[in-house]
Amino acid sequence: MSKINLTINGEKIEAEPGQTILEVAKENGIKIPTLCHDPRLKSYGACRVCLVEVEGARNFLPACATKVGDGMAVRTNTIPLYKIRRTIVELLLSDHELSCLTCESAGQCQLQDLAYELGIEENRFKGEKHIYTIEDYNPLIERDPNKCILCGRCVRICEEIQQNKVYTFANRGFDSVVTTPYDKSLIETKCELCGQCISTCPTGALTEKMSRYKGRVWETEKVKTVCPYCGCGCELELQIKNGEIICVSADVESGVNKGNTCVKGRFGYDFVNHPDRLTSPLVRKDGKLVEVSWDEAIKTVADKFSKIKKKHGADAIAGLSSAKCTNEENYLMQKFMRAVIGTNNIDHCARL
Repeated sequence: MSKINLTINGEKIEAEPGQTILEVAKENGIKIPTLCHDPRLKSYGACRVCLVEVEGARNFLPACATKVGDGMAVRTNTIPLYKIRRTIVELLLSDHELSCLTCESAGQCQLQDLAYELGIEENRFKGEKHIYTIEDYNPLIERDPNKCILCGRCVRICEEIQQNKVYTFANRGFDSVVTTPYDKSLIETKCELCGQCISTCPTGALTEKMSRYKGRVWETEKVKTVCPYCGCGCELELQIKNGEIICVSADVESGVNKGNTCVKGRFGYDFVNHPDRLTSPLVRKDGKLVEVSWDEAIKTVADKFSKIKKKHGADAIAGLSSAKCTNEENYLMQKFMRAVIGTNNIDHCARL
């Protein structure tokens, strides 16, 4: 199909049919603020922070849910839009727990960033505030409804991506709240504790307990790597402070997983700096395991294999490969067993 021609803030832009104004703006380096949007999820249009002016339209339109059209003229940074966004954020903050000094999301909170960009120092709206009980009955996820802005991102990612439907909206109007069925704790539901809800939450309503008080986001070094747990090859982003992993996330713009992880990928990193982790090979000598060099360890294994093969034959040896290895490493493992050892006794833990 032919390209669509439009203008955003007077700039001529080409777009693909079916794209939204938000997608086209992002591709061209034009920032439109959002709170309820996540590129992994269907357009929702709930927060209205991304409202834009479209020439000829009767009202302001949500950029995240409005498809581009040929000849469309869009404005994203007018004074009326600024005033609307400021009012929306002020209303959200009027019933929001402002414990930014100790909040784990400080520095990566989209609500905090937006309030800063809009220059909100004081809130004009005073009134009743909700006081909810914080849920931290599980070892991984803390849920604080006092910091929730009802964007619905946790509800949607659990339904659309994980397909577990652990979260839902309850009550109406001012008393609306995101909760679980019958307001049960996460461990009493079918929650997998995967942390997907944390990955999409734009505030501190959902945070990781394992990384609490270990470091702010600006204190960490971000290192991209591949998850070691299975052969899917999900890309992870490690947040490292003082040589220790304090948090694991994933970039929604890259990798085969596009920001999605399972519970092992997000939370199963404590083994890296665990005091019981083996950091060098061990060989049993005189009934005791002692540390040796890799050269000595490999020679010991090779000598043992040779003796067993010579005495009992190649089929007396078997190999078990690991899903934590790369495909290339697993290929070499089976090649070693078949071509070097001379046996077909090779299996893989992901098949068992």
